[in-house]
Amino acid sequence: MTMPYKRKTWQEKLEDPKNMPKIVPLEANFPCRRPLEKMGAEIGVSVVLAPPSDVNAIMQSIPKGRLITLSQICERLAAKHGAQYCCTLTTGIFVTIAANAAEEMNSDVPYWRTIKNNGELNSKYPGGAKQQKALLEKEGHTIISKGKKHIRYVVKDFERFLVER
Repeated sequence: MTMPYKRKTWQEKLEDPKNMPKIVPLEANFPCRRPLEKMGAEIGVSVVLAPPSDVNAIMQSIPKGRLITLSQICERLAAKHGAQYCCTLTTGIFVTIAANAAEEMNSDVPYWRTIKNNGELNSKYPGGAKQQKALLEKEGHTIISKGKKHIRYVVKDFERFLVER
């Protein structure tokens, strides 16, 4: 008899180290190759795949009124693990896991302070970009909408509020 599949909670996903951290050379078939090449990476450079708990710890450290981007999280993870770059794809997935785990556990991780590299809000967060917008406005940030058909929200002058690199 087969056991029914039990879906993992966000907290279980967050606590699963997935055999990470792993430092690997960048290869041509890497899913995150193109974004890393845009940042200057070349085939063969070291890339860290950091565990979700590392991403969560960085997100938890962002003080009220400040913001952090995915690129900044990646820079910190690469430095922490002694790699030249960090996989933006896995880190982006782990940002979403951390946000949903924070909501699920009602924890104090201020996930809404983590934004996309262009200042855009994250529609994959709990409550979508609208909830992130409300939480950021509550902290004093001005959010502007862009687009007519597909509305996106962006933090106005977000660069002024980024944590130090």
